[in-house]
Amino acid sequence: MRRALLCATGLLAAGAAHAQEVKLTPSADVRLRYEHVDQDGLPRDADAVTLRVRPGLAASWKGWSALVEGEGVVALANGYNDGTNGKIRYPLVVDPENIELNRAQLRYAGKDGLAVTAGRQRLNFADDRFVGNAPWRQSEQTFDAVRVQYGKPLGLNLDLAYSWDVRTINGRNGAGARPVSIGGDNVFAVLGYGTRAGTLSGFAYLVDQDLAALQGFRLSSQTYGLRFAGRQALAKDVSLGYVASWARQSDWHRNPNRYAADYWLGELNLAAKALSLTTGYEVLGAGTGAALTSVQTPLASYFKFNGWAGKFGTTPPGGLRDLYATLGYGWKKVGPLDAITLGATWHRFGSDRLDQHYGDELDLIAGVKRGHYALSARYARYRADRFATDTDKFWLQLDWSL
Repeated sequence: MRRALLCATGLLAAGAAHAQEVKLTPSADVRLRYEHVDQDGLPRDADAVTLRVRPGLAASWKGWSALVEGEGVVALANGYNDGTNGKIRYPLVVDPENIELNRAQLRYAGKDGLAVTAGRQRLNFADDRFVGNAPWRQSEQTFDAVRVQYGKPLGLNLDLAYSWDVRTINGRNGAGARPVSIGGDNVFAVLGYGTRAGTLSGFAYLVDQDLAALQGFRLSSQTYGLRFAGRQALAKDVSLGYVASWARQSDWHRNPNRYAADYWLGELNLAAKALSLTTGYEVLGAGTGAALTSVQTPLASYFKFNGWAGKFGTTPPGGLRDLYATLGYGWKKVGPLDAITLGATWHRFGSDRLDQHYGDELDLIAGVKRGHYALSARYARYRADRFATDTDKFWLQLDWSL
């Protein structure tokens, strides 16, 4: 990290001497969010009002660029358990107050399709199922890493990263099972070949959660698999997208568990002008039936998967089967608004072992966008059968970006 910062500083200094060649680009995004959680089994409801500010500055020169970005989160109403404040009578909302260096990276991107990025950065692989930056939370997940990318969408392409430290969403006051960061030798690799029908990829995600306080090393795993994704036009303004993926996960590094479990995903998306319909089936398989022997994805962007109520961040011992469907509709240029979107998603959750019904969830969203501003409201309703407890969540969020 020190080397990356020195390189970034050097590039910024070069801008003073070669101002006619170096382009400086400021960036900023601000997010104000209210989150309410009503969870059975806890005596209090959570009400969190948090403000996140993320300023940054990028300098670019020919194929080189440097980026420095900060992040600050303040709680304007703190009636919630942020994971570090000890308010266990409230439901969990993992948005603790925080101030940190979010990103500091140096990047080279050549015209031949080669790109190398070093320093603290975002890592997003495929659909973020195994590795992502968890952008929903106010403090995002970033990686101290080196990443090499080569190729173009059509033809052979490679994406390879080594990360020695993961900066979590827990903020600077994190400790114990909710640490500030997690060290380890993480290796992420995707080798793909793109055609007009879609891209076939082979992937390997070696996750090293090298911290005893974090489940006693039991989240370290190696996952190898295949993924095919593409989209085809069916008619004017009508297209069909498709994804199929399989993987095998097993214990790795210092994990004391001995297990192996399969991951499956099949998804179809039909888009017709403003209307979209998505249906899919995802399986995070069970291993021995003991805790943390099912498929685990500790570095995923969780909010994108298995419902917004957040009941399955840790896969249950019996695994997880998620049958889901989403209906969405969007309008562009409605009066003074640039866009209006509406969406609804239904999930039916069950186990991979013993055929148990965990529960059902309904997620709703309405959003509008105008210029630099975006306003959205979301609602999640989870009704438990054999897993967790009934939970209702509501969010109202205002975003502004430069």
